[in-house]
Parts: sequence; structure tokens; C-alpha cells
Amino acid sequence: MATPPPPYGPGPYGPYTPAPGPQGPYAAPQAQGPYAYPQPPAGPYGPYGPPQPRPDAYVLPYPPGVHGCRLCGAVPAAPATVRGHQGMLVLMRFLSAPGPFCRDCGTSTYRRMSADTLWQGWWGPLSLFITPVTLLINLGPRSAFRGLAPPTGGFRPPLDPGRPLWRRPAALLFLVPVLLLFLSVAALLVIGLVVGEEHGATTLTAGQCVRNAGDWHDQDLRVVPCGSASAEFRVRGLLEPGATCADGDFYADLKYGPGGVRTNCLAPLR
Repeated sequence: MATPPPPYGPGPYGPYTPAPGPQGPYAAPQAQGPYAYPQPPAGPYGPYGPPQPRPDAYVLPYPPGVHGCRLCGAVPAAPATVRGHQGMLVLMRFLSAPGPFCRDCGTSTYRRMSADTLWQGWWGPLSLFITPVTLLINLGPRSAFRGLAPPTGGFRPPLDPGRPLWRRPAALLFLVPVLLLFLSVAALLVIGLVVGEEHGATTLTAGQCVRNAGDWHDQDLRVVPCGSASAEFRVRGLLEPGATCADGDFYADLKYGPGGVRTNCLAPLR
């Protein structure tokens, strides 16, 4: 017969006891006792409670719903759009910078884009008409920016507005051709008046002496003293409709009136 195992009981090694669980600094926390794992608090925000604001978080200087300048964050700001135009012979570009802008950033943007348009916007057939319209449209945002108070509370300094538009080189380059065009038109008008007075038809009266500075197909009759050596003809008078000059006389100084074409008769002096 098989010998049964010895009973577990007292002996040199004592009674059998189960091995204890893991011990030491990495042991699992006990559910009871001073070192028990804390239970998470119940609530809508979970175990960490409601979110707390950071002490270094940036607080906007304006109330909700009010937008600051898109470039520097300052207030007050106007929701205006500055526009520009570039002409490239056949092609063209329409530029825009939407707001809101504070007073300084808006003025700087208006002056920069308008100055660029003054020298970049004329190089095309359609751009000749679009450029002045663009410059006129920009006067609206310019007025809106000028009506704002000084900017405050931004996260960076506002832009420097710089020199006024009329004191910038681009504006001076635009004014030079405009001035030359104005002077050219004025010069052409003066030349036309002078040439018209010199070469226009002279109104003749009976008894005057004249000389012909042109030919008989393109007469240029000038009134001269009758006693001078340059006198060539004496004016007999204006013919009535249907009448003719005497033999040897010349016809000159056509007149158009109610009776039709009328002319003067010129008698040769030599």
C-alpha cells in the first residue's frame, strides 16, 4: 500500500503558511490604512475639479464682442478695408487689406497701399481708369481712421504712420507727369491761339492796303500801311451777293452769311 503524505503540522520549519504578497516601495497600495489610495472626488469636472485660469494668461483689454486692431490688438479699431491696384499692361491685380485697424496701423496701411498704387497702378489701359477710382475709395477708410482715439491696450506697439502721402516719393513721381500734362495742354492752347491769330483770315474793310504772305490757293493777307513798300493791294469793298469784281481785281477774304458766299475785291497797287 502507498504511504500517505505526512500531515502538515508542527515540525522543524513550522506550519505551512501561504506566501505573502509583494512588499517594498513598489507594492500595490492597500485599500485600507493610512496609505490607502485616495478616491477621486465626484463632480462634473472629474477628479481634477473645475479648470483654473493661468496666472500668466493674457486678458483682453476690451469687452467681449469688441475686436481690436488685427495688427497690434489695440482699441479702438475701425472695421475698414484699404485697397490697392497694380496694372501690368495686359494683366492687373486688385489688392485689399481688411480691418479692423486702429488709428496708427490703419493710417500706415492706407498711406503705404495708396503710395504703391500711385506708381504701380497706371500701367495698363483699364488701369488708367481703375487707379483713380481705387484712390478715391481709400478716402473712406482714411476718414474712419482719422476719427479714432489714440490706440491703447495692444499686445504690441502700433505701426508708425510715417510721412503723409503727398510727401512720399511715389506721390511726387505721380505729380510730375500730371504737371507736365497740364503744362502741355496749356502750351498747345497758347500756340493754337497765336497761330490762329497770325495765320487766320483777316477781316478786311474798304480802303485798307494788304499784302499776301501766302499764295492765292492759301491766302494769308496782312494789313499794312498804304504808303509802305510792302503794300500790294487796296481793298475795294465787300461784294454784294451775285456781283463780280472789276477786270484786273483779285478776289479775297471769303465771307459766309445769310446771302451765301461774299468776297472782297482787291485792286493791285503796282
